[in-house]
Amino acid sequence: MATTTSITTSYAGEKLQGFISAALLSANTIEKGGVTVKPNVKFKQVIKKLSTTDLVADGTCDFDATTTVALTERYLQPKEFQVNLQLCKQDFRDDWDAISMGMSAHDSIPPAFSDYLLGHVVSKVAEKIENTIFGGADAVAGEFDGFLALAGADADVIDVAGTTIDASNVIAELGKVVDAIPTTVYGQEDLSVYISPSTARAYIRAQAALGYKDLYHVGQTALDFEGVKLFVSNGMPANKMMAAQSGNLMYGTGLLNDKNVAKVIDMADIDGSQNVRIVLRYTATVNFGIGSEIVLYSA
Repeated sequence: MATTTSITTSYAGEKLQGFISAALLSANTIEKGGVTVKPNVKFKQVIKKLSTTDLVADGTCDFDATTTVALTERYLQPKEFQVNLQLCKQDFRDDWDAISMGMSAHDSIPPAFSDYLLGHVVSKVAEKIENTIFGGADAVAGEFDGFLALAGADADVIDVAGTTIDASNVIAELGKVVDAIPTTVYGQEDLSVYISPSTARAYIRAQAALGYKDLYHVGQTALDFEGVKLFVSNGMPANKMMAAQSGNLMYGTGLLNDKNVAKVIDMADIDGSQNVRIVLRYTATVNFGIGSEIVLYSA
C-alpha cells in the first residue's frame, strides 16, 4: 500500500521551480560540537571510566600504594532505524509537474520532486536525531534513550530542582546550575550549560531588561553565563538544562554518512507496479562517561 499523498497544486503549463516546506531543524548539537561523535560503532563500543582515591601521601622509605583504582564501563550500542516511503506515480500524472515524468505510459516520478523529497527525508531524520539526543526514550518507536533519561536514572548525576523558566527567573535558575557544577569540571574549556531555545530567549530578554543587551539588536551572539558557555540545543525540552563537558557526552553511530544516504527504487522493473520507494537506514545512540561530573536541571 502506497503512502498517502495529497497534491493541492494546479497545472499551469510550465514547470514551477522549487518546492516550499516548513523550516526544519538540523542536528545542531552534533554539527556545532556539543557532543563527541564516536563513528564506526558496528555493534557496541565500551566506554571505560577510571576513578582513584587520594593519590598523594606522606613520604616514607617504603613503597605503599597511595590509592585504589576502580575501572567501570558504559556502552555505546547504536540502535537501528529506518525510513520506508512509497509513492505511486499515478498520483503525479495530473499534477503540474506531470510533463517532467515523460510522455510514455512507463514514466517515472518527477525528478525535481524526487530530489526535494530526498532532502526533506534527510532533514526530518536530522530533526528527529536532534530531538532524541536529549529528550529521547528508548520505549518510543524511532528513538533511543537521550541524555535526560540516562542522567535521570544515574544516581551519580547531580540533580537540581527546576521550575518553569521565563525572563523573570532565568538568571536565578542558571545560577543554580552553575553553582552545582563540580570544581573538577568548572573552568574546563569544553564545559557548557545546554539549554533550550525557549530558555535562550528568556535569557536574552532578561539581559535586555537589565541593559546588558540591546533588546532589538540584529543577529545573534554567543551566549555565556558568568563565564560558562551556554549551548543552545534545538532538541532540549523547555525547562530542562544540563551542565557537562562535550567530551563527556558521546553520540555513537555507524558510518557518519549513513543518515545522508537514501535509495530511490523504481519498482516498475521489479514487480511491475507503478510505485517508487524511498529507503533510508541509520544507527544512532548516546551515552555519557562520568555521571558525577554532570548537572541535571529538571522541573
